[in-house]
Amino acid sequence: MDYTAENRPVVSVVMGSDSDLSVMKEATFLLEEFDVPHELVLASAHRSPERTRRFSEGAAARGVKVIIAGAGAAAHLAGVIASQTVLPVIGVPIDSSPLKGLDALLATAQMPGGVPVASMALGKAGAKNGALMAVRILALEDPSLRAKMEAYIENMARGIEEKQEKLRSKQE
Repeated sequence: MDYTAENRPVVSVVMGSDSDLSVMKEATFLLEEFDVPHELVLASAHRSPERTRRFSEGAAARGVKVIIAGAGAAAHLAGVIASQTVLPVIGVPIDSSPLKGLDALLATAQMPGGVPVASMALGKAGAKNGALMAVRILALEDPSLRAKMEAYIENMARGIEEKQEKLRSKQE
C-alpha cells in the first residue's frame, strides 16, 4: 500500500518474525476490506529490542492509532510495545511453538497491571478479530467506518440465515 500524507497508516500490524505472516495476513485482509490504511512491520521484542522501542515510541507521532502485535512462543511483543506507547495494543498469540500457542496465549494475556494489552484468540481467528477490534476502535470517531462495521455484522448474520435455509432444505 502506498501511504501518502492523506493515506498514512492508522493501524500497524506488527509481527515478531516473518514466519508469523501466514497468520497476521488475516488482519491485513480485513483492514483492506474496510479500507483502513495500515502497515506491516517486523520487530522482535527479543531479537531487535531497539527497533521495537523506536517503532513503539514513534508510532503515535506518525499517525498510527491502533497497534496489532502478533508473536509466538514467549510472545512478549505486545506487552513490550504497550509499555512504550499510549496507543491501544491488541495482542495476537501465534501457535508456533512446541506448546502449540499456550505459551503465547498466556504471555499475551497475563500483562502486569498498568500495561494493558487486549488479547485475542490464538492464530488466524485472533488476527482476524484483532483487525475487527481495531476497526471498532477507529469507528468510535469515524461514522463511515461504523457503518461499514454494522454492514459487516449484518452480513455475518444474513450468512447464518442462508446456511440455516440450506440445512433445512437438505433435511426435508
